[in-house]
Amino acid sequence: MAAASTTATPLELRPLGNTGLKLSCVGFGASPLGNVFKVISESDAIATVRRAFTLGINFFDTSPYYGGTLSEKVLGKALKALEVPRTEYIVSTKCGRYKEGFDFSAERVTRSIDESLERLQLDYVDILHCHDIEFGSLDQIVNETIPALIKLKKAGKTRFIGITGLPLGIFSYVLDRVPPGTVDVILSYCHYSINDTTLEDILPYLKTKGVGIISASPLAMGLLTESGPPEWHPAPSELKVACKAAAAYCKDKGKSLPKLAMQYSLSNKSISTVLVGMNSVDQVDENVEAATELATSGMDEKTVAEIQGILEPVKNVSWASGVQQS
Repeated sequence: MAAASTTATPLELRPLGNTGLKLSCVGFGASPLGNVFKVISESDAIATVRRAFTLGINFFDTSPYYGGTLSEKVLGKALKALEVPRTEYIVSTKCGRYKEGFDFSAERVTRSIDESLERLQLDYVDILHCHDIEFGSLDQIVNETIPALIKLKKAGKTRFIGITGLPLGIFSYVLDRVPPGTVDVILSYCHYSINDTTLEDILPYLKTKGVGIISASPLAMGLLTESGPPEWHPAPSELKVACKAAAAYCKDKGKSLPKLAMQYSLSNKSISTVLVGMNSVDQVDENVEAATELATSGMDEKTVAEIQGILEPVKNVSWASGVQQS
């Protein structure tokens, strides 16, 4: 693929709830920098982050869980190598989920941010998320974890507080039990893509709460790719089979399912940014090209409708995630 031009249509910036932040519509998911999909050299990782920043991506998301802290370390080096003012980019990391397991205690998340800042070589992060809260006690999140994050916000270690997870019900559970404005951002994944649009159902509710909305995994963690999902993917077999058929259909038509999936996710302006993992300069170029093409000439509605037809029998099919909440 031809390299995306640095003089192409600038990436759209979208407001993130009531934070005052404006995020590039394409966000850089840094989990691949932790070698979670394949080994990526440090020099390639730095080149990838540089390319993303050059093409207008200003939002970078990581977690101590990704690659057992490697993602944070490599992203930190890459951002430092940009040699630009800290205000030029927006960084989110997470707490509560680690290589060794889950721990949402006040003590652990307080220690966690200091460790993350050291790895990222930063004085503060813009957003600190509680990571995959459905694996903990939601009441602990409300009564212990978030109060600890409020203290970290007051201490200047994070500017804003977020929560992440797969089941959409976790967001209303927490948001209905904390004072308005306490949680600034939610990060949802695998619920706004061609095969699953259930995030759309709660967008009006989230707007009433004033939270910014980040949607991750527009390719449904690899389901909407030609090569298919990794072996560990938790989707039921009928969903995998349908997505494989959609990918084959696109290939036969000379169309790119990942590009169409990315554009579909980007087309909802209520979502502040679409977070997608990237591990190469080519992937950055492809994602930015998808966004700029959408902005200039729109989406291939006909092919998207045909893909939706193939996926209709498994529309909004998901999978279980987390522990039983008492």
